[in-house]
Amino acid sequence: MFKDRRDAGRQLAARLLRYKDMDPIVLALPRGGVPVGFEIATALVAPLDVLIVRKLGAPGEPELGIGAVADGPHPQYVLNDNVVRELSVSEEYVTREMEAQLREIRRRQHAYRGGRSPARITGRTAIVVDDGIATGGSIRVALRSARLQSPKRLVLAAPVAPPETLATLTAEADDIVCLSKPLSFTAVGEFYLDFRQTTDEEVSELLERARQGRAGGE
Repeated sequence: MFKDRRDAGRQLAARLLRYKDMDPIVLALPRGGVPVGFEIATALVAPLDVLIVRKLGAPGEPELGIGAVADGPHPQYVLNDNVVRELSVSEEYVTREMEAQLREIRRRQHAYRGGRSPARITGRTAIVVDDGIATGGSIRVALRSARLQSPKRLVLAAPVAPPETLATLTAEADDIVCLSKPLSFTAVGEFYLDFRQTTDEEVSELLERARQGRAGGE
């Protein structure tokens, strides 16, 4: 049980210190992954940036995910093939929905970064962070997006995730650091005493604090 996301980040940072001298960059999934990533970036004296993933909503049911998409030099997406088949979702719909979510990703990138360019990933140790992993869909597309930017090493870091989900992600990362791997898992929030929603304003503030306070280069 973690007190809050900052507490989870501090505990996770202690397990990631071996990467401090490996030119690390912390890539956090907003919104909840950013407070976790902030603590890691602070401990590793590393730059903090966001890696934004958006759910692809089903036709007429935007809350039902048929997959996820992440932006980058080469946008990546994954689909839940079972749901796509069950709902008979067309290729044309997937393309339109992906384009709409990529527009929203770019809007958020500008809002969070204040117009600054993304931090450099190529040749570095990229540490992809979230506040927890449930099914693994979002983190999988995030890892694939980061991998295409040619990091020297790709690390997945999360406070909590079910072991069966982590097993499906081993091929996506060079290393996985997870503090808690409970066999009984319903939702990420059940492992936090305080799991209140992180706001866009908090994300922007933490990114700016990291930018001003760290010694790592972009």
